[in-house]
This record gives sequence, structure tokens and C-alpha cells, in this order.
Amino acid sequence: MTEEPGSALTESRRGRAVAAVLEEGMSGRAAAARFGLAATSVNRWVRRFRERGHVRADARGGAPSRVEAERERIVRLLEARPELSSRALSEALAAEGVRFAGRTLRKFLKRHRMERSRRLAVRRQRKRWKAPAIPGSG
Repeated sequence: MTEEPGSALTESRRGRAVAAVLEEGMSGRAAAARFGLAATSVNRWVRRFRERGHVRADARGGAPSRVEAERERIVRLLEARPELSSRALSEALAAEGVRFAGRTLRKFLKRHRMERSRRLAVRRQRKRWKAPAIPGSG
């Protein structure tokens, strides 16, 4: 059972390698050879299991999103013009010298629960037209 190079290993496979070391008394190198893994990885997982009681992978990092730094600007634009689509929002930001793709903005809006449909629904509720009362009909 070999996996693609660079692909994340399943917790089950990590657990089998760790169990071989802890329960069967194998060395990390021997367990690595049996499962087709790197000995340094198996030894790290054994240490992690002893320290934390699990072999789950650590959370992967990533660069902070550039769009998050522009949150106040985005909110200001949407408060002034809630009808803006993500494309129009992208254009409004570009006019202020900040460029983001519409998809990036849609993901940002969804992450912060500011999707366009919700913003428009609130606006529609505020401007809902009511028929004037007809004298003598009620």
C-alpha cells in the first residue's frame, strides 16, 4: 500500500507504524521499512503519540489572506452600497487601489456571513412597499 509522494498519510497508516514500534518492539527504522515510510517520520509520530496520545497531523499553516487586511474598507463599501455584486465590489476596490478577484471576495463574504443574497434580503425588508389603506374598504 504505497501512497503518492508528498500526499498526506492517513492517521490509520501512521497508527499502524507507531503500533509496530510500541507494541511489537520494532525499531523506528524497521517499522519504516515495513510500511514504506521514512524512519524520521515514524520516530516523530512515536514521540508525538507518547506526548499527545495521538498521531494526527499538525494543522498546516499558510499565508494570511490579503483580503482580511481590507475588511474595514470592504464593510464600508458594502454599507454605502449593499447592492454591489462581488464583481462590482472588486471594481470599487480597484478604484481605491486594492485589487481582488471576484471569487476571492465571494469567499471572504461567505466566510464572514456577508453574502450578497443576505445583504439584499435585509435591504428588501427595509424597503418593502405597502399598499396604502383604501378608505372604506376595511
